[in-house]
Amino acid sequence: MNEEERRNKQDLITNLAILTDLRKAGKSDRFGDAVDYRALKKRIVAMVEGSHDYLVEALAEAVARICREHAAVAGVRVRMEKPSARRFARSAGVEIVRRKTS
Repeated sequence: MNEEERRNKQDLITNLAILTDLRKAGKSDRFGDAVDYRALKKRIVAMVEGSHDYLVEALAEAVARICREHAAVAGVRVRMEKPSARRFARSAGVEIVRRKTS
């Protein structure tokens, strides 16, 4: 763990693929029938910015948990990357897939 990373905020790119049934929203074309991605994004950004986790893996798990709390979300793929984390690499990161348990 680099102590400088704890003192200075690091860039972090988060990509989500949300598994949900889109039929109702697709037929109605109404925002109320879709997942509110803006609200989800706000929750995730607030959590990440306030996080004291050491590992990007822990952040990915927390993001997945927030997504799965939404009633319409059956599962999620979370990819988190730290740009320029390693010399000669565009980014370094993790990807996890989590589904709701029945």
